[in-house]
Amino acid sequence: MGMHYISIFFLLFLSSLCKSDDQLTQAKPLTHDDKLVSKSGDFALGFFSLTTSNKSFYLGIWYHSLPGPHTVVWVANRDNPIVAPLSAKLIVTNNSQMVLFDSRGHNIWMTPSNITAGAPGAYAELSNSGNFVLRLPSNTDIWQSFDHPTDTILAGMRFLVSHKAQVITRLVAWKGSDDPSSGDLSISGDPSAPDLQLVTWNKTRPYCRTVWNGVSVSGGTYLSNTSSILYQTVVNSGDEFYFTYAISDNSVYTRVMLDHTGKYKFLAWNNHSSSWALISEYPTAACELYASCGPFSYCDLTQMVPTCQCLEGFETVDDANFSNGCRRKQALKCGNQSHFVALPGMKVRDKVLHIHNRSLDECEAECRRNCSCVAYAYANLSGAIGMADPSRCLVWSGELVDIWKATTGGESLYLRLADSPVYKGISSVKIIILIIACVLLLTCVCLVWMYKYRGTLQKKEKQKKLSRGYFSTSNNLEGKHTEFPFVSYGDILSATNFFADSNLLGRGGFGNVYKGTLEGGNEVAVKRLSQSSGQGIVEFKNEVILIAKLQHKNLVGLLGSCIHEDEKLLIYEYLPNKSLDVFLFSMETVGRWKRH
Repeated sequence: MGMHYISIFFLLFLSSLCKSDDQLTQAKPLTHDDKLVSKSGDFALGFFSLTTSNKSFYLGIWYHSLPGPHTVVWVANRDNPIVAPLSAKLIVTNNSQMVLFDSRGHNIWMTPSNITAGAPGAYAELSNSGNFVLRLPSNTDIWQSFDHPTDTILAGMRFLVSHKAQVITRLVAWKGSDDPSSGDLSISGDPSAPDLQLVTWNKTRPYCRTVWNGVSVSGGTYLSNTSSILYQTVVNSGDEFYFTYAISDNSVYTRVMLDHTGKYKFLAWNNHSSSWALISEYPTAACELYASCGPFSYCDLTQMVPTCQCLEGFETVDDANFSNGCRRKQALKCGNQSHFVALPGMKVRDKVLHIHNRSLDECEAECRRNCSCVAYAYANLSGAIGMADPSRCLVWSGELVDIWKATTGGESLYLRLADSPVYKGISSVKIIILIIACVLLLTCVCLVWMYKYRGTLQKKEKQKKLSRGYFSTSNNLEGKHTEFPFVSYGDILSATNFFADSNLLGRGGFGNVYKGTLEGGNEVAVKRLSQSSGQGIVEFKNEVILIAKLQHKNLVGLLGSCIHEDEKLLIYEYLPNKSLDVFLFSMETVGRWKRH
């Protein structure tokens, strides 16, 4: 009998020696001073407390090979801590369950019952990926920690968003940086459309959203002392919708988590600084929080400082408070009195109706025939993994809320607007033709104006040259060359006040003489030859030449001339006391004598 007990003890001793540090068996439970370590040494499972003053202990998994405080990635009893850990114990039962007991024998945590209950020989193993798996001797996995995450997603973990349109997995943030109990913030699929977006919740209210863009596989790169390439895969098989990510071999440690502040973060370990480096996070701007811009407004992330903007065809309700959103500039009417405008690069999903098996034109028709439909979006996801229906027709009714304009990704939102009264019933082709016709008309007007303006300039220049040519002569009396300057017709009109009767000095057979004052105050006498005098250009030239030959210091001087259309004018010095008109009209006698 004694030999029998010795044999049993020896077998149990050998089984404990053969037990690997990464496994938990029925023969050897896990106590407060034990821990399981994965074969790679990357992860450990055991009991921990986050602060020395904290008397609450938890069973969890953390990065074993990293320095400093534990980076915990999974907690079993987060909402039911152990107060006295010395007698705490994690065991594998005979009915293939794991159970955590405290010092008083109370059940703190346990895995659910399985249909394989009662199967002997079950054991648990901590894998190199950080997954804690309960397995039968036949290598059948009956439970794993990856299916029950707390606040962290690790490489290789399948985050099952929904199964048969029911939300399955949820990340729940810690209550604080040193308190792993369940906080108010969580992230999961949207119960109304779990395959379209992830929603971060503050208790039961939406806090912010992450939208699937329909791409099944996407990659990003992070470089540290070793290169790390992250591949994310999104799978929508109809019944199941999940995503997972993987990293390349020899990569740095990475994790995705929802922290207690509501930030959804992607982190990578930096060996140089011995700390976690932030690769990306969401949300990054205040206007990304749910409905912060109000209805029919969007958060413009393309700006250096993201701000709220109204959608096209809308205006702000209250400039001082953008959270009130925007309103239509023109009321929307039912029927064909509306059109759609494409807004590219937008991210929208909230409160959406997903219509399957539709083409782009059919999707537009679905929205157009519904008077309450305000917008639609369409995508062909034929490249997505496992999708029975690659078309995605989304339509919205009522108010549009929580929209973003993204720097990358996004899709076209087709927004429904009322037809403008000015262009009602006019097609885009007709509008283009009308614009082209207006441009051509303006071009013709400009060409005609330029032609007339150029002709006027040429005519004035011709008259100026003509006048200079007629009145450039030699003064034989003085033996020197004399030129009479050209005086513009406009200057003469201004000088004589448009030949006012008050400036009239006298009348003669060949015209009238007016007193004038040129710019600068120089007083002159202007002889305006009568159009009925019969004197042509040749006679006018002869008269000017004759006067030029008679120029003398004791005679009145000829200062200039002007020819403007049928007008022929001479400008003389002005002599007071009425001596000038006597002289000028006596010159008519000289002219007649010379012609006879």
